[in-house]
Amino acid sequence: MKFQTSVFPMPSTQRRTLFVARATPLQRLRRLLPWVLAVAGATLWLALPQDAQAMRIKEIASIEGVRSNQLTGYGLVVGLDGTGDQTTQMPYTAQSMNNYLQQLGLSLPAGASMQLKNVAAVLVTAQLPAFARPGQNIDVTVSSIGNAKSLRGGTLIATPLKGADGQIYALAQGNLLVGGAGASAGGSKVQINHLSAGRIPAGAQVERSVPTPFAMGETIDLGLQSSDFQTARRVAEAVNRAMGEGTASAVDGRVVRLRAPQDPDARVRFLAQVEDLEVRTTAPAAKVIINSRTGSIVMNQAVTLGACAVAHGNLSVSISSTPVISQPNPLAAGQTVQAEKADIAIAKDKGELIKIEAAPQLSDVVRVLNTLGATPQDLLAILQAIKAAGALNAELEVI
Repeated sequence: MKFQTSVFPMPSTQRRTLFVARATPLQRLRRLLPWVLAVAGATLWLALPQDAQAMRIKEIASIEGVRSNQLTGYGLVVGLDGTGDQTTQMPYTAQSMNNYLQQLGLSLPAGASMQLKNVAAVLVTAQLPAFARPGQNIDVTVSSIGNAKSLRGGTLIATPLKGADGQIYALAQGNLLVGGAGASAGGSKVQINHLSAGRIPAGAQVERSVPTPFAMGETIDLGLQSSDFQTARRVAEAVNRAMGEGTASAVDGRVVRLRAPQDPDARVRFLAQVEDLEVRTTAPAAKVIINSRTGSIVMNQAVTLGACAVAHGNLSVSISSTPVISQPNPLAAGQTVQAEKADIAIAKDKGELIKIEAAPQLSDVVRVLNTLGATPQDLLAILQAIKAAGALNAELEVI
């Protein structure tokens, strides 16, 4: 007798269940391990404080002593197309040009006056970067100090640039680049951008280098951009984990002291590794910046509001003046007199008492302040009053 075997297709869900049921416990653990790790990683990420972010040390701190220096000098711009200083009103321009010509061996007759239209007296400023060596070029900015109409097309003659100690550190010279244009005729004038200042890319050559304490001493100080004891502690801990215990120590809330190698090459390599280390920074302190001149208000993410009630009304005073003519009667000896009649009106809007709920997030703070319907100028007074009442959990800073 022959038996026929019928094969019925099994649903995929049943096949998977049967496959798992027949698998050994070790195989089932291997298949479930990726899911377990994913859930554990997500749980750990949610457990971390979300207001912290990892930043490199070079982004939150700088090496003390490694800084730029400001240079300045007085010079002359020549070659202007009749747009220079008016020497009758700016006598120092003619005197400076006379002194320059005397240095070239050209002496003017006594009593001779110089009518210069193509020369302008300028101040030259530049930034001498750290580790700049003699022979390197730096950019300079040239600004007019007289009544020159435009510096466009001018050439700066050799101008020594001095530091705060009075020593010459660079020599500037070159053609100016002025990002503007202008024209005037018949009493009309059109001007685009600024014509009284220009720039000379690579217009100064360094003549003297500034010594830095980078290669001096056994320690190097890192200066944090903002004073924070928690950040200083975390920077020291990150350096000690990467470079060895005792390498870094927090001096205060802004300075972290490092023990660096004496060899210059090893010191550069050491600082390069330190600057690339990542540190988890804390959230900034709650602060509200108020610009009283423009009415601008800026607040960071840490600002919160407590429950309070605000009533704010507007007071407006309008004054209108109407001319009135008083004329005497016919055949009278009086004179016609013109006077003014002033009407003064005071309008005061009703201020409703609005209850403000507690706002734990920045979006809630913005939404609550928008419900007041106040202008930025009104918000200046409202925020100061809320801070005085103790309902604003932030520091107010007026700039």
